[in-house]
Amino acid sequence: MKKIALFLLLAAAGLSAEVKLPALISDHMLIQQGMPVRIWGTAAPGEAVKVSFQSQTHGATAAANGKWEVFLTPVAAGGPYELTVSGTNSITVHDVLAGEVWVGSGQSNMEFAMNRVKDSEHEIPAANFPEIRLFTVKRVVTPEPADDVQGSWSACTPATVKNFSAVAYFFGRELHQKRNVPVGLIHSSWGGTPAQAWTEKSYLEDDQNLRLYLTNWDKTLTDYPAKKEAYDKTAIPKWEEQVAAAKKSGQKAPAKPGEPMGPGHQNTPAGLYNGMIAPLTPYAIRGVIWYQGESNASATEARLYRRLFPAMIESWRQQWGEGSFPFYFVQLANFQTNGWWPVLRESQTDTLELAHTGQALAIDVGNRTDIHPTDKQTVGHRLALIALAQTYGEQVVYSGPTLKEMTVDGAEATIWLDNTGKGLESKGCPLAGFAIAGADQKFYPADAKIVEDRVVVSSPEVKDPKAVRYAWADYPMATLYNREGLPAVPFRTDSWADAVTLKILVAAP
Repeated sequence: MKKIALFLLLAAAGLSAEVKLPALISDHMLIQQGMPVRIWGTAAPGEAVKVSFQSQTHGATAAANGKWEVFLTPVAAGGPYELTVSGTNSITVHDVLAGEVWVGSGQSNMEFAMNRVKDSEHEIPAANFPEIRLFTVKRVVTPEPADDVQGSWSACTPATVKNFSAVAYFFGRELHQKRNVPVGLIHSSWGGTPAQAWTEKSYLEDDQNLRLYLTNWDKTLTDYPAKKEAYDKTAIPKWEEQVAAAKKSGQKAPAKPGEPMGPGHQNTPAGLYNGMIAPLTPYAIRGVIWYQGESNASATEARLYRRLFPAMIESWRQQWGEGSFPFYFVQLANFQTNGWWPVLRESQTDTLELAHTGQALAIDVGNRTDIHPTDKQTVGHRLALIALAQTYGEQVVYSGPTLKEMTVDGAEATIWLDNTGKGLESKGCPLAGFAIAGADQKFYPADAKIVEDRVVVSSPEVKDPKAVRYAWADYPMATLYNREGLPAVPFRTDSWADAVTLKILVAAP
């Protein structure tokens, strides 16, 4: 028995001594060009590890916890190459490319797959791009930052792209074609999730306004046992009775009620950051694209998002340790809902105060009754325009008109705009979507006309204008564009408390 135990102990020790690599460092991977690239993994404590890549060789010694890392010196775009990691065993990573690495994250509109996108019957068969590499992170919630994710790299083919993020793919495809460089896309998203689930915990703890997310979650966990018992003993039996009755009468069975939120739920503050972002942070990237906000667009959270979202971005930047890397996001699309989407959009726009951020509009590609618009091509293209201009320095117009200031002359308010490109135009005649108010804070639909690079707004109901709002509705009339075809960013010139008064006044028919 002692010999058997000793054999098992030695076998276990031998097994633990193997050099192991995280999921991201695997066949078909794409590494970031032009910056130091971390290669890391585990081995037996004290084990010597050697990493070879092209003409480089780097050594490391595993620490007491078994972790080790080395940094490759910057390389130019190219490949395919092989990377070899050796200790007591040897691992060769095949078909490695160097190029541009971007992370795509958020909720369901980022998760939205190519097999559901507009014109998927044409887009998917055409998706043969061996120098675009795809990696999808398996969805998981963890209480503490995890060391690794589940997923694998693959070259972009019709078979591999069909279940991949459409927004990320269209973004990456345009960068690949315009820049003529390999592109790696790491997709990590989860539908229906709020931004606090993607934010590192200390950033929630350190902000007294954001701490309520942790306080509220503690109450959710406290209430969970009683709610789960009621769910199991009352809600489910009642549902089963309804299903049986529907089956007997030939009617459609009701949907199963959702379980109450509790331990391990995807809305856990920091839970998705821990499980799906923290393990990515050692990997060198160029930047992030983000499509989320629907789950925070409520009366209690829409304004708070202007603190939460920047905090989330900063938490990622701190943990990646690459400085203020590019972070480009999608403003919420047009969709008829609860009246708070204009405020959430405003919070997103306010986030542009952070350095190296950019906002792509979707105000004209949505669907009144479907929160998941199928036109992800336009969204990916507008994100790519921002990256081409801001990250890669190309001379392209990447933003629609944005509010600069308002001036008043008699009964007319003049809206002065930036990012007008080659000039302003209306898609929809006459120009619509504007509302105007006087000191009584009552808004009226406004007459609006384009005069060179500005818009003049008035209404016979308002003799002394004090404020103008544009496209201020869940599903607004958004008719103002620059001639490059980019829509104007919704805005209001006031800071009055009632931010949702215009969901009827400037809503599209």
